[in-house]
Amino acid sequence: MVILHVCVLAGVSLGLLFILAALNISLYEVFSTDNYTRQGWVYFKHSFYYISSTTKFWRDSRNDCLQRGADLMIINSKEEQEFMRRFKQLTWIGLTDRETEGTWRWVDGTLLNTSYWATGEPNSYQGRDEDCGEIRFYGSENSWNDASCTSQKYWICEKTVAF
Repeated sequence: MVILHVCVLAGVSLGLLFILAALNISLYEVFSTDNYTRQGWVYFKHSFYYISSTTKFWRDSRNDCLQRGADLMIINSKEEQEFMRRFKQLTWIGLTDRETEGTWRWVDGTLLNTSYWATGEPNSYQGRDEDCGEIRFYGSENSWNDASCTSQKYWICEKTVAF
């Protein structure tokens, strides 16, 4: 009889721990969301996005994101591409071929595999040094352009959230 009570109590305690763990995650989600949205971040599909209100060079834009604990946006899906286009600004994304001309990589080091380049892009127009990716033709799904990294543009930071 004593063993049965101990097992029941252990089962209840273990169940309670799982409930509390789930509750803590839930409270964390709410806290994080409120904290970021108060700072001007937008939540979309497991990431927070900070949309700049000023323009900077690509490198300075990336540094701003890094200081915010994020990085320039990496577009992994059609949904993210559509989300990005809604802002209707010439906007830096986290894409560059600075390391090796013609080999486009995201800021996290991954190779570009799905792209939304505009027709004829990337092209290093008229032999220019265009090593940074931007959203330029936001009226079209294929809106990416390669641009000079020393052009000033708006940018979007992305911080992936693991709940």
